[in-house]
Amino acid sequence: MKKLLFTIIAGVAFFAMNLSNANAQSYKTALGLGLDFGNGSTLVGPSIKHFFSATGAGQAEVLFGGHSTRLQAFYQYHGAINGAQGLKWYVGGGPGLNFFSAGGYSHTNFLLIPQAGLDFKIPGAPIQMGFDWRPTAWIGDNSDFEAGRFGFGFRFTF
Repeated sequence: MKKLLFTIIAGVAFFAMNLSNANAQSYKTALGLGLDFGNGSTLVGPSIKHFFSATGAGQAEVLFGGHSTRLQAFYQYHGAINGAQGLKWYVGGGPGLNFFSAGGYSHTNFLLIPQAGLDFKIPGAPIQMGFDWRPTAWIGDNSDFEAGRFGFGFRFTF
């Protein structure tokens, strides 16, 4: 499993290095709906993404589902994809907190979540969508690792 994860991360890094440098982002802030899905429960809730520079953005989500409430925040490095207006790749990650109930007790886990994905701002419309792979390491009560987690965001841009 570790070899597979290393191979995937190395492949994403190689792909990212072979793309051109990022140009200016086409939006500054986007607010909307975020989903975290894959192995286990699907979580849904509000999501915000904000660019601090042409290549650096922060994203925060508060998600609910499966007897859980999850708070997560990410830093993402974006790069342009030549010939694809409005489409960018990104890599990044960040921490999260998962509050959940199981067996009649409340539990809390700390999460480490790397990301690799695509960001698409529809040209001429105030709509942004993002899709990423986000394998999740759970640290704390019931520690675990889930490689099959994904994120999707649908947001309105400002």
